[in-house]
Amino acid sequence: MAELPAYLLLIVRALMALALYGFLAWCFLTLWRELKQQADSLARQRVPALLITPEPGGEQIRFATPEVTIGRHPSCEWVLNDDTVSSRHARLVFHHDHWWLEDLGSRNGTFLNGDSLRAPVVLTNQDRIRCGQVGFALQIDALPQPTPSQAQELP
Repeated sequence: MAELPAYLLLIVRALMALALYGFLAWCFLTLWRELKQQADSLARQRVPALLITPEPGGEQIRFATPEVTIGRHPSCEWVLNDDTVSSRHARLVFHHDHWWLEDLGSRNGTFLNGDSLRAPVVLTNQDRIRCGQVGFALQIDALPQPTPSQAQELP
């Protein structure tokens, strides 16, 4: 069998390298598109805002994030400067289309409508929550209805 000229082997090797790099580029492009689509989908998820009114007669506070940590520590989303409140006392979390309240092992307990919280519970409008001796009323905003252009974008 005759040996192939060196320049022909070089061309075959170059074509194989180009095919390999083309395949890798296609793989990365596909992964990037999938991740971008998933990120866009997550960004479209809307969270109903929480309106919290400290009792008695405090100024209403609005939270529009999917998680609100309550406590004395400065890293908490809602900082309560009260000695009966733990540094990380309770957490409000939006998942499975509901707002949930969870006690984070607080010293003086978390209460929902006067009952001590033992496990995470689903919240409803007009619930009354107490962290230590600090009480507040909770209102859940309704989500705004999507505009026709937004409705077409939803999967």
